[in-house]
Amino acid sequence: MSETLEPALPDHLDEQADRLMHEICDRKLRVATAESCTGGMLAALLTDIEGASHGYDRGFVTYTEESKTELLGIEPDVLKNNEAVSEVVARAMAEGALARSHADIALGVTGFAGPAGKGHEQGLVHMALARRGRPTMHRVEHFGAVGRGPVRVKSLKVMLDMLEQALEQA
Repeated sequence: MSETLEPALPDHLDEQADRLMHEICDRKLRVATAESCTGGMLAALLTDIEGASHGYDRGFVTYTEESKTELLGIEPDVLKNNEAVSEVVARAMAEGALARSHADIALGVTGFAGPAGKGHEQGLVHMALARRGRPTMHRVEHFGAVGRGPVRVKSLKVMLDMLEQALEQA
């Protein structure tokens, strides 16, 4: 169970993460994460699972466009020609994390967790999962103006569900 995030996260997320990380380890796979709006919460959750450290390769917290370019290798034109919170950027984040790691699976997330700027939808989150040799999966969620914490926690649940779906597809 997650000791670090335990008081903040619902038990079902801890249990799901624990089960998934042990399955990842059993299959000798590794995961990487590229996070913006969740600020490393997914990495913290996955690395807090006792006995499953060899299933996690690395995490990237890329909040700025510069960090997305420098750390994930996303071309500046991709960021210039698309909203930072978009399907294109979420996919590029997951694919960049996969390319710049030794992981077999990478998750990317970008969204507006807190109050969004003018013309942006609070609670809009794009998530992607890239897996070697497979098409990149994408999910978009409209969580609404429920607050920064709840949007982040709901995003973790969706990403764990995406990871579970990817593992079911063997």
